[in-house]
Amino acid sequence: MKIAATSRVLATLLCGTALPGIALAQPAILPADTAVTLDQLSVEGLRGNTVGYLTRETRSATKTTTPLIDTPQSVTVVTQAQIRDQGFQSIEEAVRYVPGIIPHQGEGNRDDLVIRGQRSNADFYVNGVRDDVQYFRDLYNTQRIEVLKGPNALVFGRGGGGGVINRVLKEADGIPIREIVAQGGQFGNKRVAVDVGDRISDSVYFRLNGMFEDTGTYRDFGDIRRYGINPTMTFLLSPVTTLKLSYEYFHDERTTDRGIPSQFGRPYRYRQNTATYFGNPDLSYARVDAHIATATLDHLFESGVALHSTLRFADYQKFYQNVFPGGAVNAAGTAVNITAYNNETPRTNYFSQNDLTYKFDTGVLRHTLLAGFELGYQEGRAFREEGFFPNGTQTLVVNPLASVTRAPVAFRNTTGNNTRYDLGLAAVYAQDQIEIGPHLQVIGGLRYDHFDFTSNNLNARAPVPVQTNRVDDLVSPRAGVVLKPLENLAFYGSYSVSYLPSSGDQFGSLTPGLAIAQPERFENAEVGVKYDVSPLLQLTGALYNLDRFNQRIADPNRLGFFLTSGQTTTQGAEIGANGYVTDWWQVAGGYAFTDARIVSNVSTTIMRGNTVGLVPFNAFTLWNKFEVTPELSFGVGYIQTGHTFASSDNTVRLPGITRFDLGLFYKVNEFWRAQINIENAFDRRYIATADGNNNIQPGAPRTIRAQIIARF
Repeated sequence: MKIAATSRVLATLLCGTALPGIALAQPAILPADTAVTLDQLSVEGLRGNTVGYLTRETRSATKTTTPLIDTPQSVTVVTQAQIRDQGFQSIEEAVRYVPGIIPHQGEGNRDDLVIRGQRSNADFYVNGVRDDVQYFRDLYNTQRIEVLKGPNALVFGRGGGGGVINRVLKEADGIPIREIVAQGGQFGNKRVAVDVGDRISDSVYFRLNGMFEDTGTYRDFGDIRRYGINPTMTFLLSPVTTLKLSYEYFHDERTTDRGIPSQFGRPYRYRQNTATYFGNPDLSYARVDAHIATATLDHLFESGVALHSTLRFADYQKFYQNVFPGGAVNAAGTAVNITAYNNETPRTNYFSQNDLTYKFDTGVLRHTLLAGFELGYQEGRAFREEGFFPNGTQTLVVNPLASVTRAPVAFRNTTGNNTRYDLGLAAVYAQDQIEIGPHLQVIGGLRYDHFDFTSNNLNARAPVPVQTNRVDDLVSPRAGVVLKPLENLAFYGSYSVSYLPSSGDQFGSLTPGLAIAQPERFENAEVGVKYDVSPLLQLTGALYNLDRFNQRIADPNRLGFFLTSGQTTTQGAEIGANGYVTDWWQVAGGYAFTDARIVSNVSTTIMRGNTVGLVPFNAFTLWNKFEVTPELSFGVGYIQTGHTFASSDNTVRLPGITRFDLGLFYKVNEFWRAQINIENAFDRRYIATADGNNNIQPGAPRTIRAQIIARF
């Protein structure tokens, strides 16, 4: 039943006045005359400036709390309500409906994305702090996912040329919650998650999120077991000082799956059987154990300066091993090569981020001044072993119609990495957001990064360990302007630069050749428009040009090697929509046109004019949720992309994707909700992603999952 927002309850929720026992994080966003239903005011809405699929402001893009309409950058937020409704628990699937993002296979052992034509497996953040280790993240403790597109060096530092993914975690905020989510489905899917939080006292809050999952997959021999626990506490030390503490332990262990090879320039027989495994599943696995501790202090000084300081310690123990297709199926269809290797990549991160924000006026100008610094230290090991088969070589030939092998494999460190490394980094940055009256805003800033990386080669073949060092001093500017002819309509333009040091995304080793290579440079120019059709619906549009220089491109002819003379340019257009079209219809999605091209010849196969691998020219995604009654709702999702190429040599063509997803939601009462999700409802055969020409991942067939959500 619809009610006017002038009632006591809605006025309390929407205007930010605390009910007894409830502390609101900040005022909500709806005007007093908005007609809504109580179901639309989710707990997430109470915890921030979010209602349903719409978030209206974030601090991640500017390090200051800024409405999205005033942010001169493309930002898409996947809210907790959308994550819940779509039933996804991985980064890859949760961002499927974000314009401009394509999932990469990531060798079957990690999150890996292509954002605006730029691939990265390291541009992941948690509450604005780097989370760059290669593993699959779970969303059990995630409040929302923020996708910030274009270079973001001023805020996030190195990398992030195409954009970054920032997870904002659930935290202890004093709002009582007691929730259990139980899930089951096809392929032996079993999962349970808990979310419990309350006040210990008026100044101490507690929250605990936990998850356990044991599941198979649609791929033969696929098996996943993971669990995590994340307690958090908030201490109101004074009216102007807050301390937040968080600790997470997360474990993920699974069968690694590098997919299927190609034949005649297309995926091999994927329409006949999406489940066929190539390699040895008994010897193909990945595991990670992560311990992440965070302390965040917020303090408001008498001068009006606001301090936001974060300390994070994170230790990741990561290992993965693959026995997988190392080449294409021969023309006769009788043979394919299998190869093998493993990688041990433990890493420990120490980060300290410190932001000072001060708001003041100079005449008619209103300033939001940010200054800060970041210190970090990362250390770890990169140890790779090559696999040798009983024939004494690193290649085993199998019949692709009998693609599973149980042949033993001996792993030895021969040509692979064996290094220990450490990275010291320091950065200072400053930014000013200036309001010049009600219709014009400008933003400008500069960041300086000192990047000191040392790699010690411990390979036993060397007479003495070889130490290689590289120091980079990087300066990254950012400038933007926002023109608002109306309060709910903004036109913007922006320019930004970001760098990726020559040691690369994962900086596990530094060869003498890479040590003298110049850092990669990303330059992005963007114009766009943001229009708040209503307080509950935002439409966005953007045109951009993104140039990448000194790029390392994977050599399709030599596994694990890179070509360092690459240059690409990406020109694109994006349209996005998030929020309530009507009071019974929500949407999230959009359209992306992406023309990502190789600019300079880097080999005999990667040529000027080639399309960057995995990037379709056209991609359209739209998730809809329709409320039939206050108790019953259903969702319809549509994904349509054009064809892509498995790599930038453009020799293996991947067909486009057409996929429908469905959801059915029934609220039994205020304590119980039932949900069914159907992925790929019409059981279409498609290719989801790839990792080069011969590690191609078929998409899931029709998959049904059911959830019961209990609140008490």
